[in-house]
Amino acid sequence: MKRMILFACLVFFYSAFAKAQPPWEKVFERLGPKIHPEDLRILEIELIPDPVLEGQRVEFQILLSNSSPYSGRISLSIKDRDEIVTSVEDILIRPGENRIIFPRTGYRFSRREHCFRVEVDIERTRRPIDLAREFCARKSLYGWTLKEIRVGPLFVEDLDMFPDPVQPGQEVRFRVRLRNEGIPLRGNLVIQDRDQVVVALNHIHIPRGHSEFHFPYTRYYFQRFDHCFTVIVDVERTPHRADAVKEFCARPAGWTLKP
Repeated sequence: MKRMILFACLVFFYSAFAKAQPPWEKVFERLGPKIHPEDLRILEIELIPDPVLEGQRVEFQILLSNSSPYSGRISLSIKDRDEIVTSVEDILIRPGENRIIFPRTGYRFSRREHCFRVEVDIERTRRPIDLAREFCARKSLYGWTLKEIRVGPLFVEDLDMFPDPVQPGQEVRFRVRLRNEGIPLRGNLVIQDRDQVVVALNHIHIPRGHSEFHFPYTRYYFQRFDHCFTVIVDVERTPHRADAVKEFCARPAGWTLKP
């Protein structure tokens, strides 16, 4: 019986010792060299969930690199412009990569883009930490996301104009049949003639699969020998050209897209 009690005590003390911070780390924290802000770098910022909806509580996680050989205790804040989004206080940082989980926050996402930076507080001195890249949450159809918004592939299956043929100075309306083989999108759909915008549909939903879009009438001036049209999908201020199954060029006699 005594042996069993002794064995249980040994197991308890070993478990407590294994979970405890090693005593030499405490010595370095108090007496050893300190971590400096220039030793730190943010490799990754994550949102959980991602995408996050307006009003939804969100958790931030970061991957922090400490290039110094020392451990130490620091405080960290994630900021959006000059506003603190969430923070952690007096956490232990070890050499190498450290994954840090911040408390959940009800921070309100409202703008189309929120770009985050991280500040460190070491011995009551606040400094921004170098970022491996820009970490911006952009508004998508399903909420704000830090992940890259992948567009397409997109294909223009047909492009018509009414009337056809069109006479000089006459108002014309375009119709585009589009195939989206990527995720659903929200953005602007633009018809261009070379680099000139002919007409656009703004803030529209482009579902996955086949869809048809009717543009408003425009008084576009046909005057060159030929006008070749391209379709651009502008998502988050980034234009993406949709591939065309054929060339859509209006040539005189009046100008027509018909064969």
